[in-house]
Amino acid sequence: MEPIRITTPLTPEKARTLKSGDSVLISGVIYTGRDAAHKRLCELLKEGKPMPIDVKNQIIYFVGPSPAKPGMAIGSAGPTTSYRMDAYSPALIEQGLTGMIGKGKRGPAVIDAMKKCGCVYFGAIGGAGALLSKCIKKAEVVAYEDLQSEAIRRLEVKDLPATVIIDAEGRNLYEWGRADYLKTQE
Repeated sequence: MEPIRITTPLTPEKARTLKSGDSVLISGVIYTGRDAAHKRLCELLKEGKPMPIDVKNQIIYFVGPSPAKPGMAIGSAGPTTSYRMDAYSPALIEQGLTGMIGKGKRGPAVIDAMKKCGCVYFGAIGGAGALLSKCIKKAEVVAYEDLQSEAIRRLEVKDLPATVIIDAEGRNLYEWGRADYLKTQE
């Protein structure tokens, strides 16, 4: 099956067309952010202050890339474990975030927010950071430079491969995929 091509921004309407298990190629602008940056963003929300990026209709990639080598936009850029963002993701989803890229499971509060607001969780292959970085054409720090590799970056990507792990209906590949596999082993 041919991967689905996605060009950002990712509206809730577009996000709701994606189904758990779909292979996608993402192009356009996405942002990076890990737990330290997420914490700061949520602190700003609690204080009623503006965030340094507008997350509406955006995708955040949970990554802390290594330094770029000469001639490269970015260094190795593999996904980080997503549950570390679970305390912060619902608040950002409620602000309009429509996509997250990472690895591993997500908690019930995140999935509930995804279903309510039209957001999807994409999985990227851990350990393939050097290959994924080749899909990143431009990278610039846009907030929290003091966090170094965990600063928020604006990335321009072309055909970044991912899989829809949890769709906007809450259907979870980690659950149904395992169940389907176990049926074949009976």
